[in-house]
Amino acid sequence: MPAYKFTYFDLRGLGETARWLFKIAKVDFEDNRLSFKFGTPGDFSTLITPEFTAMKEAGELDVSMNKVPMLEVDGKKIGQSKAIERFLAREFGFMGADSVEAAQIDQLCETVIDFKNAYQKVKGIQDATEKEAAMKKWFEEDLPANVALAEKSLPPGSGPFLVGSKVSLADLVWYSFLAAPKGF
Repeated sequence: MPAYKFTYFDLRGLGETARWLFKIAKVDFEDNRLSFKFGTPGDFSTLITPEFTAMKEAGELDVSMNKVPMLEVDGKKIGQSKAIERFLAREFGFMGADSVEAAQIDQLCETVIDFKNAYQKVKGIQDATEKEAAMKKWFEEDLPANVALAEKSLPPGSGPFLVGSKVSLADLVWYSFLAAPKGF
């Protein structure tokens, strides 16, 4: 069995799906959680991240373009959260029973990315009144309509899983998204 080390901040964010994959597969891994705190509460531009900063300065995050999460497999490094998720899902048997199911799982995961990108556009509106109206519309109209449309895209099956006859990466990604559609 390979030795796995997963590095990310001590929060859900972009790392939780990978952590869930390890736990559901019952595979041991080193969960390297980097500390952080706010200089000014709620202001991400004031984050204080001592371990992360030290890793960047030492070149330990070069392969992941100075970002986390990062996965090490027997010392080999992999960056990018979605690449890590797909790698682990393939390794642990959560990418479907065949290549068609794997593509359907990818499709459903990419749909969540589309939804999150659309949400970020709304969240990024600068005018407070316009933003408030857009957020209300997003959660009351756009998100429910998009989820209903995504539901229609599901492959036929007997359930309870989104694709195939067992839990997949798509189930975890969708659960994570619907449990916290506003993010972290």
